[in-house]
Amino acid sequence: MVNSISIDIDSKKERVKFPEARVIVIDDTFNTFQHVANCLLLIIPGMSEKRAWDLTINVDKLGSAEVWRGNLEQAELYHERLVRKGLTMAPIEKI
Repeated sequence: MVNSISIDIDSKKERVKFPEARVIVIDDTFNTFQHVANCLLLIIPGMSEKRAWDLTINVDKLGSAEVWRGNLEQAELYHERLVRKGLTMAPIEKI
């Protein structure tokens, strides 16, 4: 005799949402436009040269710019790398 096990799968289970965060560069008086743009190109995945320059200009004009938004773990990694390159960073902002 074979025993069978029935498994009831709840298709309405709530998906777990991982925390998200914003990475924000702040304007300073010592990093050059070129350095900021190069750091963004090097560290932020999928960053185009045009977007890096647009963000760099926003940092200068507005005092800060969100350069990346996504899951918290990746945000922490990009934030740490940008800090190591000497950029002035806002604390990671959880959203």
